[in-house]
Amino acid sequence: MIGGMDSEIYLDYAATAPLSGAARAAYAAADVPGNPHALHRPGRRAHRVLDDAREAIADALGAEVAHVIFTSGGTEADGLAIQGIFASRQLDQPRPSVLVGATEHAAVRENAQLLANRGGVVVEIPVDSNGIISLAFVADHLASAGQETALISVMAANNETGALQPVDGVVELAVAAGVPVHSDWVQAAGKLPLNFAASGLAAASISAHKLGGPGGLGALLARLRLGIAPLIGGGGQERGVRSGTVDARGAAAFAAALTETGGPAPADLEAMLAPLDALVAEHPALRALTPPWAHLPGLRSFSVAEAKGESLVYLLDRESIAVSTGSACTAGVAGPSRVLEAMGLDSAAAASAIRVSVGAASAPEHILALVRALPEAIERAQAASSVRAAPRHARLA
Repeated sequence: MIGGMDSEIYLDYAATAPLSGAARAAYAAADVPGNPHALHRPGRRAHRVLDDAREAIADALGAEVAHVIFTSGGTEADGLAIQGIFASRQLDQPRPSVLVGATEHAAVRENAQLLANRGGVVVEIPVDSNGIISLAFVADHLASAGQETALISVMAANNETGALQPVDGVVELAVAAGVPVHSDWVQAAGKLPLNFAASGLAAASISAHKLGGPGGLGALLARLRLGIAPLIGGGGQERGVRSGTVDARGAAAFAAALTETGGPAPADLEAMLAPLDALVAEHPALRALTPPWAHLPGLRSFSVAEAKGESLVYLLDRESIAVSTGSACTAGVAGPSRVLEAMGLDSAAAASAIRVSVGAASAPEHILALVRALPEAIERAQAASSVRAAPRHARLA
């Protein structure tokens, strides 16, 4: 055993946050039997629960109540925005383009790629070595092809590195060109101050389970003037854009998790990670990947020279410390991170990244335990990597 930990230490909040106490209580309190779209009294009670949740989410994010469209999660919200806006934008162009950041989550990137089957052209906005998109590229594209651009999608905070994107700058350029902008707020919601009304965005996506709410629920914030073609047909719920019966109890828990107060402040989360920052700065095998400025509070990403990220995850898991190699949605798929490759890392470095993220139940001693366990775990991961890299005849000698 590296550290001999007696209990689990969860440091993967960016993948999913444990269900919060407020969400549990709200779910229990909203135990109503009716379908929120039914006309009888149980249905009307359920509808009130759903309305209250919608209003709380709108208030927390500076949106109007009618902006909130419930979905099954952040992935569906991203897909509904990307595909739905594209389908509704009747551009007089044979091949309208869609701009997406080069480090977007797969929920945005792959939904954008589906548009190629409908005659769309996906254009990736390049990023610098810190993972920050180029506003100059966006400006040049809009100057030359603004009338051919259906939409732009740029995330608020990267799920692997925590880098914050200049969404305000994108919106300023896009509005002048008459192009709608969507932003994936899945990592940012609940951690950064967000105001949909003031943002100038056409649409934004959020997810309940990243906030301490239940899985299987998300929301798309969308302007009323924005045309969104539905992806599926059905009963016409959620403004006729997203059909299907909404889980009223789950929505109440979602709203409670988003509006819960009393958790660690961003400054406290950052202070908690100070020992890890010191280790990354001092250890010769470690390289920080999270920008030192403009990053999501409570998240750190770093690469480990001559080691596989998945090996470190397994070694730390044996010590009851849960961290991630990056995006949980692509976990288990061997290969380097597309995000890190877009930032200029080679394939070996892009396959060696570790992400640490803290939240409401995290404590300074959890990070100290990680810092104590990491050096030996790195040595073991490097040793395992060198054995795998050795020629077969050398391993058999």
